[in-house]
Parts: sequence; structure tokens; C-alpha cells
Amino acid sequence: MKNKMLTGISTLMLFIPWTILPLRSFDWALESPAAEIIITCYAVFMVFSGIFTLFAYQRANLQTNRMKACLVINSLYAAFGLLALAMIALPKIL
Repeated sequence: MKNKMLTGISTLMLFIPWTILPLRSFDWALESPAAEIIITCYAVFMVFSGIFTLFAYQRANLQTNRMKACLVINSLYAAFGLLALAMIALPKIL
């Protein structure tokens, strides 16, 4: 039961980052403070989903084909999420 729940959560996390596309169709979502907040939240979620899937894959020993696909895709999401966070943070630091 635990394995199926972790696999379902990891699978669900594949589709949540794509909800930014309809959200960005609103005018208020394109304005400066709202856009930065939305992108930051999605980037943090993408990094979290990559870490969660990696943890579930290794620690819970969920090495099924579905989890392998989730691991690859969520790891790519995590990498792009870290890149987005760096692009947001670096100009403010430097």
C-alpha cells in the first residue's frame, strides 16, 4: 500500500508543473511581482518533487519501470527548477 501511494504521488508530481501554462494566460500573472512569485513557487515544487522521487526510489526501494520514468522526468524538473531559482537569485545577490 505504501509503495503504491509513493508511486502515485510521484506520478502526480509529473503533471503539476504543467499547470503553469493555463495560469500564465491571465494578465495579472504576467506582471512583475506575481510572475516572480509564481515562477519561484513552481521552481521550489519542481526541486521538491525531484528530491521526493529520488528518496522514494532509493529508500523505499521502489525500482519499478514507472518509478524509473518518474525519477528521470522529476530529476529533469529539479535541474530546471534549480536553474530557474539561480536565475532569479543571482541578479539580486550580485
